[in-house]
Amino acid sequence: MNFIDLPPLLSARGTVRLPGSKSISNRILLLAALAEGETEIRDLLESDDTAHMLAALVALGVAVEPLGDGAYRVRGAGGNFPVKQAELFLGNAGTAFRSLTAALALSAGEYTLSGAPRMHERPIADLVDALRAVGAEIDYLGKPGFPPLAIGRRRPPPLHAAGVVRVRGDVSSQFLSGLLLALPLTGVETTIEVLGDLVSRPYVQITLAMMRRFGVRVVQEGARHFVVPAASHYVAPGLIRVEGDASAASYFLALGAIGGGPLRVEGVGRQSVQGDVCFADALALMGARIEIGEDWIEASAPASGKLRGIALDGNDIPDAAMTLATTALFAAGPTTLSNIASWRVKETDRIEALATELRKLGATVETGADFVRVTPPPAGLRTPPEGIATYDDHRIAMCFSLAALGVPLRINDPGCVSKTFPEYFEYFAAVTQAVPVIAIDGPSASGKGTIAIRVAQALGWHYLDSGALYRLTALAAQRAGVAWGDEAGVAAVAASLDAEFGEDSIKLSGVEVGDAIRTEDISSGASQIAVMPAVRAALLFRQRVFRRAPGLVADGRDMASVVFPDAQTKVFLTASVEVRAQRRYKQLIEKGIAASIQPLLLDLRERDERDSRRSVAPLQQEADAHLLDATNLTIDQTAAQVLGWFRKIL
Repeated sequence: MNFIDLPPLLSARGTVRLPGSKSISNRILLLAALAEGETEIRDLLESDDTAHMLAALVALGVAVEPLGDGAYRVRGAGGNFPVKQAELFLGNAGTAFRSLTAALALSAGEYTLSGAPRMHERPIADLVDALRAVGAEIDYLGKPGFPPLAIGRRRPPPLHAAGVVRVRGDVSSQFLSGLLLALPLTGVETTIEVLGDLVSRPYVQITLAMMRRFGVRVVQEGARHFVVPAASHYVAPGLIRVEGDASAASYFLALGAIGGGPLRVEGVGRQSVQGDVCFADALALMGARIEIGEDWIEASAPASGKLRGIALDGNDIPDAAMTLATTALFAAGPTTLSNIASWRVKETDRIEALATELRKLGATVETGADFVRVTPPPAGLRTPPEGIATYDDHRIAMCFSLAALGVPLRINDPGCVSKTFPEYFEYFAAVTQAVPVIAIDGPSASGKGTIAIRVAQALGWHYLDSGALYRLTALAAQRAGVAWGDEAGVAAVAASLDAEFGEDSIKLSGVEVGDAIRTEDISSGASQIAVMPAVRAALLFRQRVFRRAPGLVADGRDMASVVFPDAQTKVFLTASVEVRAQRRYKQLIEKGIAASIQPLLLDLRERDERDSRRSVAPLQQEADAHLLDATNLTIDQTAAQVLGWFRKIL
């Protein structure tokens, strides 16, 4: 299934050891490949972006030895890649694409560089123009100004006598970083002059810091001039560690600020070279309580319990600032993020993508060329039934996970986080506390509904009768003239089901149908459509949306196995078929519906057989579920046992 359903969360607290920084990982990999000597790299980020860089370096003839547990040994090529002809595919890894473009353009060889479709939409003309100005031969293989590229010449290009390279800085700092990383290969003193305002300045400081670790000290003269000394060359530092990813830290710090905390991230702190650690300062402006150490940062909710909206220039923390857009959903008043034009040329147009998805949650969003203003919905967040689209952008997926602190949420295409943080949702689950669920499964007429209602009332929790959703779907299909055997047709009915549950009411399209869905005919139809994969898929998220604070008691046939596999207490409730037939008979007679025991007995046996043998979510006791045979128990005794099991784990 290409989605992940996040349960509504009550709180967030704990400790996260961050994975390595993507920005630092790819810079170190390239520098180690260009250096003289061997570099042992530890805590390297394992992700799609670093995988593309590693694959490219190996294709260029660089010796890379995996040592296990995020460690690699790289034997540097001394600035001269052994392989002189190669076709490199770099996915959507901007740091790899831009830096390799510069390094290969200033060396000898013939190369083609391509990427994912979105990479071919990301501008690179400013870098190409700067490299061409110093003699590099680069051709566009598609749309001018964008990848893919062909780089080729038999010998490195001579730099112009003036030794000055000019590059625009107002689109992406990666162009300047690429030049800085590559220019030591020429051996000539070179001055880089940045034209326009430089965006994402802290990422350039990361580049300069990593270059120093490999023996090259760039002289910075003001904000727009950088001098690479003559005879510069990279020397392996021996052992180097990648510090934690400060951009990734933003999601967990925001979780702590919204969800109570304290939530601590380890791997970044006062000594970090990454500008995104300043995200903690932005949270502090919103009222969060922040503590910081040498190698850790901790966030907790404001003492008042409510964050406040802020206005912030996001130029210095463009990636982490995205997290503030979803944090704003939980703040009092609007939050304005400005000077973020670079968002529009990332993995997607992040300004428009964020605005679109925030509006689905009920927020009011204003956008401009370089700003976004988010005003949270006054009535609270709403759950979009279609889920959150992620645009193949890892940061969209991770940012919107925060909304689960307000509502149950479906994130579509969650695998996009593999670009930088493949295990993100596992880390997320480890430090968040979901709304609790008691799942009661069992065969038809075992008393699930009666017991679930009793337990929900005793705890003051919400109640879900999952069978009612299938009965409602069967009734809606019947009224729409859709045969119960038409799986696609019934699934379409289920997807658009207009159902409303009240304390003593069940409505379909605004009409009370509580009695209508309890007839034997509709019950039989519900049993038939319940085996259809498309129908079950259509109703899955609808069932999960019932999970709300303070808790949910859900009954059905696959509550513990499929719908709420993380339920705190799972019960498989059963009774002899004879007792169940008697109970069903009594229910029908009390409602004034004619019935007889023998047909009910036969029908229950057929349903048991059908439900236990169906290919999708067959009726069965989960390994971690309590078996409760209520053949000889009263309702009070059965409910008390379920409550006893639940309270035992508190």
